[in-house]
Amino acid sequence: MAPTKKGILERLNGGEVVIGDGGFVFALEKRGYVKAGPWTPEAAATDPEAVRQLHREFLRAGANVMQTFTFYASDDKLVNRGQKLALTGQQINEAACDLARQVANEGDALVAGGVCQTPSYLSCKSESEVKAIFKKQSDVFVKKNVDFLIAEYFEHVEEAEWAVHVLKATGKPVAACLCIGPEGDLNGVSPGDCAVRLVKAGAQIVGVNCHFDPMTCVEAVRLMKEGVEKAGLKAHYMVQPLAYHTPDCNRQGFIDLPEFPFALEPRILTRWDMHKYAREAYNIGVRYIGGCCGFEPYHIRALCEELVQERGFLPPGSEKHDLWGRGLEMHTKPWVRARSRRDYWENLKPASGRPLCSSLSTPEGWGVTKGHADLIQHAEATSAEEIQHLLQMQKKAKSSA
Repeated sequence: MAPTKKGILERLNGGEVVIGDGGFVFALEKRGYVKAGPWTPEAAATDPEAVRQLHREFLRAGANVMQTFTFYASDDKLVNRGQKLALTGQQINEAACDLARQVANEGDALVAGGVCQTPSYLSCKSESEVKAIFKKQSDVFVKKNVDFLIAEYFEHVEEAEWAVHVLKATGKPVAACLCIGPEGDLNGVSPGDCAVRLVKAGAQIVGVNCHFDPMTCVEAVRLMKEGVEKAGLKAHYMVQPLAYHTPDCNRQGFIDLPEFPFALEPRILTRWDMHKYAREAYNIGVRYIGGCCGFEPYHIRALCEELVQERGFLPPGSEKHDLWGRGLEMHTKPWVRARSRRDYWENLKPASGRPLCSSLSTPEGWGVTKGHADLIQHAEATSAEEIQHLLQMQKKAKSSA
């Protein structure tokens, strides 16, 4: 009989560093298994081997958590704006749980079932209606006996609180992440106040994911931690940021950037940037460190390599990756062999190779959030009239920028 794995709270309470996995939606879109726009995870049921392989790559890179590929797997999202699937939300969620468990059992990883923000909330549905959607997913997670639960990618702390209430009722440990920066949620609630509300709702782990680059997210979590401690509460902290540089983002994050979603590659962080991120997160007291959109397995491996002294071991994925480029000592060209040292890569300022491109963009901030007519969701496909309206709004926003 296999030994019982330590749970997420046991690991964090013991001072361990837990490494999360990376981004599935963007990675699988690039591989041809996710459709940009709806960003729904039906590939868990239709293309299980693709999802399984990505789980395995993150496990080999050092991830301690296999997060179920259930982002936007709520029933209301699956039928949104012309999306027509022959699968139910339950089928997709169950398939995702099975894949995550299978790969987690190949190592010392835990399975986390995840829910995220819903079209129903943005369309001003009631608290009971939104909670009923979360309950459908949480029922599957209980049935499949995941190890803990994550409410992630919430722009409004109120909806995240509702999700935590539902997940807490399962009796499993609950983590909650908002997709916010240091300015707070889209209603202007500060990171500190957001964290306090999430802890009071029942989350034992709080933090941020997505929408912003690592250093921005670390700063947001620092403010969360400050708020929780000031309130006399206790929590563990997690951070799972983008793998893109976003210094030019506003409160909404990277989805306002004109490069979103198909031209973000010039902003990608190097593996060496990830070393800096891991160290900064660790230094402020974050012990659950992972990634979101843009994070590939080599990024996760870099987190593990930076924190090798704290964790005491390297992942299998480091077997062919000598620390700080030392493997280049074996290169044929002498000038490349000269790069086999830490100070070279740590101080490099990478060029983009794009001489006509600017270093920063102007975000397209339309000021649209919950309750706005253009966010009311519907099952029908977006009409030509709606597109014309959006083009007019875009033109107006650019002229006033």
